[in-house]
Amino acid sequence: MTKKNKKDLTETTVLTNAVDKRSFWERNEASDGILLTETIKKYALSIFRAILLFGMCFMIIQPILNKFSFSFMAEKDLYDTTIIVVPKHFSLSNWKIAIYLLDYKKTLFNTIWVSMLVSIIEVFVCSLVGYGFSRFQFPLKKFWFFCVVLIIVIPPQTISTSLFLHFRYFHFFGKTLNLRGSMSPYLMMCLGCMGLKNGLYIFMIRQFFLGFPFELEEAAYVDGCGPFATFFRIMVPGAKPIITSCFLFSFVWQWTDSFYTELFLGKIKLLSGQISGIVERLGGYLTALNGGSVNPPLAYSNAILSTGILLVIIPVIILYIFCQNLFVESLASTGVKM
Repeated sequence: MTKKNKKDLTETTVLTNAVDKRSFWERNEASDGILLTETIKKYALSIFRAILLFGMCFMIIQPILNKFSFSFMAEKDLYDTTIIVVPKHFSLSNWKIAIYLLDYKKTLFNTIWVSMLVSIIEVFVCSLVGYGFSRFQFPLKKFWFFCVVLIIVIPPQTISTSLFLHFRYFHFFGKTLNLRGSMSPYLMMCLGCMGLKNGLYIFMIRQFFLGFPFELEEAAYVDGCGPFATFFRIMVPGAKPIITSCFLFSFVWQWTDSFYTELFLGKIKLLSGQISGIVERLGGYLTALNGGSVNPPLAYSNAILSTGILLVIIPVIILYIFCQNLFVESLASTGVKM
């Protein structure tokens, strides 16, 4: 650096320090009021953003906080108008009753393995289909992708009658079988990409693979890999973000699903099915306990229902706590590559 450059740098530093030493109002006067206007806009926007985020978070968290409050209240606290959030008589009886009515240990285990199995199958099959839509040309490709979009748009309730009749009178080599009440119908639908939200997973994975460079596959083909070897060795390792996102979406949606659960898995106790009948079972529980017909009070029924809902969502909250970094990272990576 020459002496002239050093001198210019020194003068610039001195001028900068001199400007920094001026007060806010001096700098605002020098800018003809622009500094004050921009500062007001900056802080007003920050305050508005904070209020908006607080309001949105409160709308989401407040119902859960109310359910936690009800779950720890004794029955007499439910009718005390002076109690709003904090119970006077702390009690765990609601939790014990809800766990008993849900048959929680068995039902939780069933829900975990069913959700895990369904999620793995859905993500595996949808990954293959999404990769095929993004890379290969085949007859009526646009039509079949339009059918995928229809799966996303059309609610499954519109085909519930046909699904019921199809699997209730399932024809297999000339024999009529009743497949309802088992995992077979649902697994068959998952393998055929007709499970819960499968169209969305195919669309997301297709969009992700469209952003992959074709040169990676061409290099794999040159090295002797076939389409399947290229998919599993090259594409799947690079698609971990979108696969993770789809797996977590599938697991959570299956965890709380009641439509397919009631339609096919009637003999398998799952949390989503058990929670819908917890109030009726509460009446039977109180009748057996008191030795006579008892109709549970509305407030007490709501307290037990709130406790049961917490028992259903707590495992999902725990899953999110442990997977939030991976989930956010996967969504961020997916957004960049899409």
